[in-house]
Amino acid sequence: MITRIVKMTFLPEGVRKFERIFEKTSDLIRNYDGCHEVKLMRDTSCENIFFTVSRWESESHLNAYRSSGLFKSTWADVKPLFSEKAEAWSLVDSIPEIK
Repeated sequence: MITRIVKMTFLPEGVRKFERIFEKTSDLIRNYDGCHEVKLMRDTSCENIFFTVSRWESESHLNAYRSSGLFKSTWADVKPLFSEKAEAWSLVDSIPEIK
């Protein structure tokens, strides 16, 4: 299982448009092959910083989504709204048990 976290900082005037885009596309992303979950979170102290957290069956499923038309068209709509470059992390869900 892979968890993907993407931090996005938006221009203040782009926040509402981004929220509408996420609302429109989140179910499509959730239903994409290999996606188990996608959610949107907002920073507690800065209203124009958002994080998407998604869980994927594997890195190949995530990469297939990132190569898809859905991702490319959504990213093309979202990217101009940024005030800073997005940051992303992919994390493997396996931490050895502490004894």
